[in-house]
Amino acid sequence: MRSQKQLYRKFICPSLVAMTLSFWACSKQTVQKSGQGAAVGGAVSAVGGLVTALVFGGNVGEAVARSAVYGASAGAAAGAISGSMDEHNQKKAAANTLSEDMQKLKKRVGEDAFSGLEALVSCKHEVAQAYGHTAAQSDNKDHALAGLWLQVIAYADNQEEEKARAIFPDLVAQDEKIASHAQAETKMREALQKLMDIRETHGLPRICG
Repeated sequence: MRSQKQLYRKFICPSLVAMTLSFWACSKQTVQKSGQGAAVGGAVSAVGGLVTALVFGGNVGEAVARSAVYGASAGAAAGAISGSMDEHNQKKAAANTLSEDMQKLKKRVGEDAFSGLEALVSCKHEVAQAYGHTAAQSDNKDHALAGLWLQVIAYADNQEEEKARAIFPDLVAQDEKIASHAQAETKMREALQKLMDIRETHGLPRICG
């Protein structure tokens, strides 16, 4: 009969090594997802600050800087969760990680525009535009205006500026702060530059590939 020591070397020891490696790999993946979540979460929140400044007025730079802080911790938590749970429960768990300030942001711009922020940050322009279009139909004028700006920025970021400019008449009609197409053009270019700065600040590609 084989000795217990031989059995340990042949069967038990390799199993323990495999389990250790598996645990290490999962832990590393969770840390990576947490870091990615923090980057995306911070960027999403910062872009949310950008959109709220466009909708409600105020200093864009201050709104972006303030909002970026709100999203980082929530993003990290959501990233860690996604690394340790099945896909079925990820959305529900991620929603629960939203900080109070992120919930306020969601309430200010509306659920559809808020949902489009991550798509915009992640260069998923068609998704962002779809959310923006839906938001623009809202009876809430602030949510509708957020939807219009989301569409404009998404089109401009995707190098479809003519489609972005096609929305300018609606902006002039609905945004009391925008008096002309020229002013809308200036705001669009400022917002696009700020979006790219936000991505770069959070370690994401500045320009979509």
